[in-house]
Amino acid sequence: MITKVLTATLVGVDALKVEVEVDISYGLPAFNIVGLPETSVKESRERVRAAIRNSGFEFPSDR
Repeated sequence: MITKVLTATLVGVDALKVEVEVDISYGLPAFNIVGLPETSVKESRERVRAAIRNSGFEFPSDR
């Protein structure tokens, strides 16, 4: 694991802790999101890709 980010999100009036762990390794370009229901994971994957593009980075397209 390269780094771990601790943050929070609001759900109604409750604050929930969110942990993000990042690791980089050789292989096929991909990322995994765990701990969410299937629909949320699909939506989150697109948000992450959009955030990477909008930050001026390119998501790797090759091995």
